[in-house]
Amino acid sequence: MIFAFWCVLLAAFLPLVWATVTKAGVPYDNRSPREGGARASGYRQRANWAQQNAWEAFAPFAAAVIIAYVLKLPAAKINAAAGVFVVARVAHGLCYLANAASLRSLCWAIGCACVVYLFIAAAS
Repeated sequence: MIFAFWCVLLAAFLPLVWATVTKAGVPYDNRSPREGGARASGYRQRANWAQQNAWEAFAPFAAAVIIAYVLKLPAAKINAAAGVFVVARVAHGLCYLANAASLRSLCWAIGCACVVYLFIAAAS
């Protein structure tokens, strides 16, 4: 299995990391698990936003990796783009927590560029 597939697994679990940060240290009610995140403030609120954005970014990334693999883009190119994507998305979440909006947007753009690259390179 190529490295990029492991990156898909990491990206799939990244939203759960941010959800854990959102819910850590606050009372949790399993009957209404989303209310805590909705009422969060400060870094916990930003962690919840990072979780939501991570879910949104996951599907296009996973599709891009699979499509690039099926269309036989060289594994080294897929692996490089996937690795950069995961690093950018971890940095994106950390920038959310730190309230570093401009740097967060740059990290988002890098991750997005990796997805676009995989689609365009696979189509060539």
